[in-house]
Amino acid sequence: VYQVFESVAKKYDVMNDSMTLGIHRVWKDILIHKMNPSPGTLLLDVAGGTGDIAFRFINYVRSVRERQLQRRLRHHQNLSWQEIYESYQKDKCKSLGDSQVVVCDINREMLKVGKQKAQHLGYSEGLSWVLGNAEELPFDDDKFDVYTIAFGIRNVTRIDLALQEAHRVLKPGGRFLCLEFSHVSNPLLSRLYDLYSFQVIPVLGEVIAGDWKSYQYLVESIRRFPPQEELKAMIEDAGFFKVDYENLNFGIVAIHSGFKL
Repeated sequence: VYQVFESVAKKYDVMNDSMTLGIHRVWKDILIHKMNPSPGTLLLDVAGGTGDIAFRFINYVRSVRERQLQRRLRHHQNLSWQEIYESYQKDKCKSLGDSQVVVCDINREMLKVGKQKAQHLGYSEGLSWVLGNAEELPFDDDKFDVYTIAFGIRNVTRIDLALQEAHRVLKPGGRFLCLEFSHVSNPLLSRLYDLYSFQVIPVLGEVIAGDWKSYQYLVESIRRFPPQEELKAMIEDAGFFKVDYENLNFGIVAIHSGFKL
């Protein structure tokens, strides 16, 4: 698995757009809106080397902070222009309001791609990168408010261990969110999806990334992954409560959610 992601790292974003026709961006947006983070949230994004979730998280928190600032200024109509300007500048300096996102990935190449993207897009505040294994996270107990893993859990060797680690590092009241390819319930759509996955995706992998085998593996890993109800039971077994899931695009992907009490 490590070699698969090392080989596809540089073309990862292009391939994601090609394989999903760009819909993966919408799925990730939905994940962030479901999280609805507030300023001050401490997020751990596991297997998030390319930074997709981290950047969305930062954008979301910034927009929440911006709205909060505008509301506060509206309630202080008697402030002078100078006071408004100073207040705005002071808040702008702390646009994340103490929020932090830690990106943890087992693959050095994926982290390298993410760091380059962050630099290129101008993300630096409230963002850190850590090399680490989802099955043995290098963090203290009860540390994070939210744990996310997007399109990563199916590549973990021991999913049960990764879920236990997610539970361990979350604070009481913390939330677990997993976005992953899942199982399509509609039989006709399922057949079409299989045809596309096995006949088209490896070809795209060969044409775009020069790597048939890695994308053949990715397709097979999706088919081997536990269906929605089975993953829900595994999350509950790891100690999470109020576990549920939302199917997107007829179950092509699903977002599982749970809380640590």
